[in-house]
Amino acid sequence: MPDTSNAYAERLSVTWWGWLMPLVAAGLLAAEIHMGYPGVRAWLPYVVLLPLTLVILYGVGRTRLKVADGELWVGEAHLPVRFVGEIDVLGVHEKRPALGRDLDPAAYVLHKGWIPTALRVQLTDPDDPTPYWIFSTRKPEQLAELLRTLSGQARDSRHADLDEGPDVPVPDAEESAQQTTPGV
Repeated sequence: MPDTSNAYAERLSVTWWGWLMPLVAAGLLAAEIHMGYPGVRAWLPYVVLLPLTLVILYGVGRTRLKVADGELWVGEAHLPVRFVGEIDVLGVHEKRPALGRDLDPAAYVLHKGWIPTALRVQLTDPDDPTPYWIFSTRKPEQLAELLRTLSGQARDSRHADLDEGPDVPVPDAEESAQQTTPGV
């Protein structure tokens, strides 16, 4: 089996053009405050608003996806790959209905609006009330193929472990019938 300790990693950061509008808006707000106040209060909005905008944008784009050590990590949530079921790649046109009218309220969702594609991963864990996960990813085909491969390997190894039980002789049907029927 190949080493899958760090099979996939992706950071859902904000694209460079996604930084422009918030920074321009923070600059315009700082300039508006600057025009109304002389002295220290004139430059203070620039010192506060521009770094605050940078910190917020950086924080929004810190989310990570990874497949490591047999688990799928989406943000802070993680799922063992043995519980990965059917995987659907959601393109630009499929993502909107999947996140809108077709969304199950019990589903786990990690949506980033600046990423046009997503994956929907069905869960096979009978103890988990979450039916599926939907999460944004820039490389949905690559991640889907990796998850299919790893979940198939996990299921195959689990079935092999179940098949390799201790060799216990199975009694004949006549022997078991004689042992269970009371003597007359």
